[in-house]
Amino acid sequence: MSRALEDILFGDLSARAQAIARAVSVFVVAALLLLVAGILYRFHAAGQFEGRLWEFFAWNTTWAFLGKGLLGTMASAAAAAVIALVLGLVFLVGRRSRLLLVRWPTVAVIEFLRGVPTLLLIYVFFLALPSAGIKLSAYWMLTLPVGLSTAAVVAEVYRAGVLAVPRGQTDAARALGLSEARVFAHVVFPQALRYIVPALVAQLVIVVKDTTFGYVVTYGELMQNAKVLIANYRSLVPVYLVVAVLYCAVNYAISRASRRLGQRVN
Repeated sequence: MSRALEDILFGDLSARAQAIARAVSVFVVAALLLLVAGILYRFHAAGQFEGRLWEFFAWNTTWAFLGKGLLGTMASAAAAAVIALVLGLVFLVGRRSRLLLVRWPTVAVIEFLRGVPTLLLIYVFFLALPSAGIKLSAYWMLTLPVGLSTAAVVAEVYRAGVLAVPRGQTDAARALGLSEARVFAHVVFPQALRYIVPALVAQLVIVVKDTTFGYVVTYGELMQNAKVLIANYRSLVPVYLVVAVLYCAVNYAISRASRRLGQRVN
């Protein structure tokens, strides 16, 4: 790479480039604000902000019902996240194995789970397994597919973190006489975690979003309960707006927690 190209890609922005970047940012923000204003106007024109469509949010039973759905979402997402983090580590170890009979089947499983949509896996658990005599509750018919699908992605995130650790660290540990298992557990993986915390948190946010597929198995998560409210009160936009705010609040809390965790890990 030439020095001039390196300066363009990685050097500090010039005063003119900074001015252009600010102008583009202002334009994008203004365009987004206009888009939001246009959407709100269309909702208002359609009568979606009439009081009768919002009055049931003043009832404690409504928030209790939404809260129950939110707890269902968090319960499924938490279990799926644990499955993904643990199974992803198992996949990583299998993929790094020197035994071909372990490594190649692990690679095949990872690629299969990464390639198959999560919704299709849920349908397999919902339709195919019961026909084979395997019956699971609605909770596990949602949680297991989401956990398995995310585990394959987490395994690749782990692998990226391991590859980012300088090779000198591994060579130094081996020179001290540590076994391969101890090198990985005490030297490589702890350092890899420092690189992958943001990516892992991004996957946890996706897990929360994937629980919205609970409608397939009629699991009582937040979106399923929201659809019940819409069916009862004919209030489509207000319910979805409130639910969107709840999801944003949950994902924001996860992001804030990840920042603190990342600071402690670093």
